Amino acid sequence: MPSAPAGPPAASAGPPAAPDGVGTPYPAPAQLPLGPAGFTGRVDELAGLDALLAGLGRHPAAVGVSALSGMGGVGKTALAVHWARQARPAFPDGQLYVNLRGYDPSGAPLPPDRALRGFLEALGVPAARVPESPDAQVGLYRSLLSGRRVLVVLDNARDADQVRPLLPGAPGCLALVTSRAPLTGLAAAEGARLLALGLLGADESRELLAARLGAARVAAEAAAVDEIVVRCAGLPLALAVVAARAAARPDVPLAGSAEELRTAERILDPLDTGDPATAVRTVFDWSYRTLNPAAARLFRFLGLHPGPDADLTSLAALAGTGVGRVRAPVAELTAAHLLTEAAPGRYTCHDLLRAHAVELAAEHDDARAVRAASRRVRDHYLHTAYAADALLTRRRHPMTLAPAEPGALPRPLADCDDALAWLIAEQAVLLSAVERPAPGLDAHTWQLAATLTTFLERQGNWQALTDVHTVALRAAEHHDDLAGQAAAHRGLGLARFQLRDALGARHHLTRALGLFRRLDNHPGQARTCQNLAKMAWAHGATREALQYARRSLEHFRLAHDRGGQAVALNDIGWYLAELGELREALGYCRQALPLVQATGDLSGQAHTWDSLGYIHRHLGRYATAVECYDRALALFRKTGDLRSEAIGLTYLGDTHEAAGTPGPALDAWRRALDLFDELGLPEAQALRTKIRSHTGTHRTAHPA
Repeated sequence: MPSAPAGPPAASAGPPAAPDGVGTPYPAPAQLPLGPAGFTGRVDELAGLDALLAGLGRHPAAVGVSALSGMGGVGKTALAVHWARQARPAFPDGQLYVNLRGYDPSGAPLPPDRALRGFLEALGVPAARVPESPDAQVGLYRSLLSGRRVLVVLDNARDADQVRPLLPGAPGCLALVTSRAPLTGLAAAEGARLLALGLLGADESRELLAARLGAARVAAEAAAVDEIVVRCAGLPLALAVVAARAAARPDVPLAGSAEELRTAERILDPLDTGDPATAVRTVFDWSYRTLNPAAARLFRFLGLHPGPDADLTSLAALAGTGVGRVRAPVAELTAAHLLTEAAPGRYTCHDLLRAHAVELAAEHDDARAVRAASRRVRDHYLHTAYAADALLTRRRHPMTLAPAEPGALPRPLADCDDALAWLIAEQAVLLSAVERPAPGLDAHTWQLAATLTTFLERQGNWQALTDVHTVALRAAEHHDDLAGQAAAHRGLGLARFQLRDALGARHHLTRALGLFRRLDNHPGQARTCQNLAKMAWAHGATREALQYARRSLEHFRLAHDRGGQAVALNDIGWYLAELGELREALGYCRQALPLVQATGDLSGQAHTWDSLGYIHRHLGRYATAVECYDRALALFRKTGDLRSEAIGLTYLGDTHEAAGTPGPALDAWRRALDLFDELGLPEAQALRTKIRSHTGTHRTAHPA
């Protein structure tokens, strides 16, 4: 059979001790980042949070919400994470964390539904199970937290509206929010306990420096330390940067650090006025000037990375050097607290630092160098994603990329497993790269969206598929780029089809087909005809689907795409079998099998074996059909295609029933039902009825 698209996810029903339709019990999420090293002070604030937690213990029906507010760099995240890690024993059912990027320099806060999707997946909900409706997402999320004790840390929120959908509704849970805004609306409507975080006092500032530099060194130069404290104006981020630089120069007296602060060109005015943005920028600039040239150049380019995090290879692409040569600059930036290793091998940069980096690049680098660095890192992600897509599909892509910028360092991918692992690890960065286009690189926007289509489709992430192709279409239309418009319309057509918007899907797919035809793009026409065939079949127009499948084969042949031809031959065989023309169908699927084996497309092989099983079953060759289904199921398991595995098990059960072996039939159906329930798919109810009756057949597949 052709690969099967997911239907719209259903809403959750109840708390997930073993959530019905969500999956097996999952490990408690532990998403808190590493705690800040040498945390000191904030005694009153920590006591206030402890009191809120104690209140939950005295009032088990209560839901706790605390909002920490304050200016940038004041240490809101540090306090929240430090307390949260200490409070973990009170939340045995897990800790959720998300950076909402409310004050990201790009001006693009993380949408609540994106954050919700991450939380739901952390709570064991498959991507295809996440509801389309934001209200349904919130309902499922709060249902999953019901009866549990979970800590939710919502970091760097823009406003109360961004936070509200992410608040738990379950007694015993606690949400800890940080924001530069006071979030008084949360206090009025949700009863949040507000906690304004101010500057550190002099004693706390000295304690911070002592924790970073050692008590003996600080005590030995009390006067210099007093001056550093005054000039950093109690801003924890500024103190941390000063301490990092001093720690890197143990032989230089702290009096030298104090003198540099005193004589820096722009240090006095911003610190005297208490402007935190200016104070931080000045201290960052002072720290920046101490970097080696390679580290300084890399720091200036950090603002060009799409974020939210980066691995060493993408940082090397930014720098235009090899991975081995970028390790030392990265280590220097990390030691200076200008870069943070949030997870092993993955680095983040505070939003204020990114803003400062952008300013420095504009000041120190010519426009050509900035454009080249921006293109290198975008080429790194685009060309790697393009290679990953080729490994997933084993078909020619409708688009051809321009050569990557020298130094872009596309990652070599060994096989399909490697490709899938990379796409999963970089998904947030790839989506951000599409949704936050780089100036002058609009083609990268639609090209990257096009390379992500198969991955997002197989993940069942229809909303992300819609989002990236909406941005891609806008960029392509702005530049009158017909190839980009065609790819974006196709992606939107796929998304609308999966979201059960038949009119929208047909509009976009028809537009895509017309544009690909105008461009004489045979791979694009082939894939779009394939999509139109699936849509026609899903709506009962099997002969129309067969016509589109034959056109798809014709275009794949003109494109000299053997992998595409194999898939199209199987599609034709499937639709013929649906029409009862079994002998002819068998011939097409037998043609497809050696081709799909030659290309190494495991998914294509699985679907072809499944089609052969279906045909042999309807020809009454039950033993042969069972053998075909067994081959298909083994491949579906290998590729991780749980939906197709469930459908194949259903067909296997139907075959055993037709052969008069009800025991194996019941076993296959029960295994299929377990998978349907795990994925939260609507096919589960019909199969459950079939199991109860032990009779009849129910076809649930859709071509993909």
